[in-house]
Amino acid sequence: MPVVRDLRVLLRFRDFRRLLSVRLLSQLSDGVFQVALAAYVVFSPEKQASPAAIASAMAVLLLPYSLLGPFTGVLLDRWRRRQVLLHCNLLRAALSLGTAVLMLLRVPDWLFYLSALSVTGINRFVLAGLSAALPRVVDGERLVMANALSPTAGTLAATAGGGAAFLMHLVVPEGVRSDVLVVVLGAVLYLCAGLTALTLGRDLLGPDPSRVQPRVGEALLSTFRGLVHGLKHLRRRPHAARALAAMTAMRFCYGGLTVTVLMLCRYAWSGSDGADRGTADGLALLGLAVAVSGAGFFTAAVVTPWATGRFGTFGWITVCAGSAAVMLPGLGLPFEPAPVLAAAFVLGLATQGAKIATDTVVQSSIDDAYRGRIFSIYDVLFNVAFVGAAAICALVLPPDGRSAGLLLALSAVYAAVAVGTARTPRRFT
Repeated sequence: MPVVRDLRVLLRFRDFRRLLSVRLLSQLSDGVFQVALAAYVVFSPEKQASPAAIASAMAVLLLPYSLLGPFTGVLLDRWRRRQVLLHCNLLRAALSLGTAVLMLLRVPDWLFYLSALSVTGINRFVLAGLSAALPRVVDGERLVMANALSPTAGTLAATAGGGAAFLMHLVVPEGVRSDVLVVVLGAVLYLCAGLTALTLGRDLLGPDPSRVQPRVGEALLSTFRGLVHGLKHLRRRPHAARALAAMTAMRFCYGGLTVTVLMLCRYAWSGSDGADRGTADGLALLGLAVAVSGAGFFTAAVVTPWATGRFGTFGWITVCAGSAAVMLPGLGLPFEPAPVLAAAFVLGLATQGAKIATDTVVQSSIDDAYRGRIFSIYDVLFNVAFVGAAAICALVLPPDGRSAGLLLALSAVYAAVAVGTARTPRRFT
């Protein structure tokens, strides 16, 4: 297989192997910590999870990626990247242990969320540092290959970490202590990632200390101005703006449906009563829903190149949004596990298929000088829409997740996206 062959070539580079090991351990830890956070907030028998609690957890997980993302490069161009990977992972290990202690002490929720937010916020520096360091460990001829394989391997590692956390919750006795054990596992993996960074040379990953850098305040201000200029450029590219608007709306719907499934797994489908309701059974169903949705994402990656050739990029977005609008009420309104799991597959395929098409529109229509800034804006819209949906669900969703009105409203949003993208002139598709 070409992928296996390419990976074998890259693994001949000793420093690439070491940097990849840091990435795999870091993202493996991320997967463990994120599932531990979700399980504690939603499935802990001692807590009566609410949509508001879920919205808070999603904000902790996603907002640091968006709000810090455009500015991390300013600091990464001033700090030794090997030291960033070392100290950030060691700090995350310590903060994860602190989070575990807070869980045992049953502190107020705001203090727990603040601790968890510090762990996820630091993660943005680690991921950006790993990407920025990659050109220092492979030659130019293989850089594209490395850029393709490394993030994919990291995503698989995060998925594996989440799967390991799900399994631990199923085999360890239920309660706060099981959540704490999973967080401690994440802390140990963060520690391993930090120690693995020590195998890389102190100055190997850059940046070059001889480069003249503007002052931090000036650089941060320049970054902010660059984002403003990016927005102005986007206004002059209406087809790219339309694609981003469509993707933001679809991501909003996906966020609302994610909260719905979480509440269904926690309360409606648990099959148990009392304080233990929604733990083992609910976690198993949630893990299955995540796996089915992931299968939809994978299918979208396979189908989308053919579909965009057949329908055009905006045509494929229209098909994805229209399919979601039609299928959601039929599969979702019974609020039964089997049809909702089928809906998870369809929505995973539709959401990822539309995202791939949107990426293509942005890449092909935005000037190269603005592309990085537009993708930073894209990242902010993508995650803020998801968290915003969770916040709205906190206001309208009943505790058991059964809300026909919400499902019909989200179906209407999908339909509006389909109508809007269908009206795009053919020359932009």
